[in-house]
Amino acid sequence: MDLLEIMKSQNSYCSNHTDMPTHLQDNAKTLCWEYNKTAPWEKEKRSEILQKLFGTCHPLTFIEPSFRCDYGFNIHTHGLTVINYNCVILDTSPVSIGANVFIAPGVCIACAGHSIDPVQRSMGVGTSSPITIKDNVWIGANATICGGVTIGEGSVIGAGSVVTKDIPAGVVAAGNPCRVLRPITEKDKLEVLKF
Repeated sequence: MDLLEIMKSQNSYCSNHTDMPTHLQDNAKTLCWEYNKTAPWEKEKRSEILQKLFGTCHPLTFIEPSFRCDYGFNIHTHGLTVINYNCVILDTSPVSIGANVFIAPGVCIACAGHSIDPVQRSMGVGTSSPITIKDNVWIGANATICGGVTIGEGSVIGAGSVVTKDIPAGVVAAGNPCRVLRPITEKDKLEVLKF
């Protein structure tokens, strides 16, 4: 298996930055630059760029600039996806985003990491693990999702959280490190005004 196949697989891996194919980032950098220069009314152009950038891009994927990613081909949206301003996705492994996912401003989704050992880290040794965000998840502003994490269906991640471990379905979780606070219940339904 070559490095590109390893990067696209669901397996965690360890590599040296000198092994990483930087030319593969050129396409993502160019497309992100183009995307971030679009005008608010250029919705069709934005959609076309995302179709070229992402590995899988559902037509109902909406991202507010500014947006950055490492490779793009490792990002997969599977339904309505709303990503607000200033999101960064370090997709050195696959990032799977389910349907009806809302990602607030300033969120960082980071598959990539570095060696804990300072000597290895200074030599460029890094890690990467896939991230899965299931259907109907809401990620609050300025949260960080770390590599190897799965966020269960329907869960809410509080603003500013650092998610280092899997979060089960149907819960509110928050903090650093992020932990489950409580289940989501019928009491969480809001009374909607009718106009």
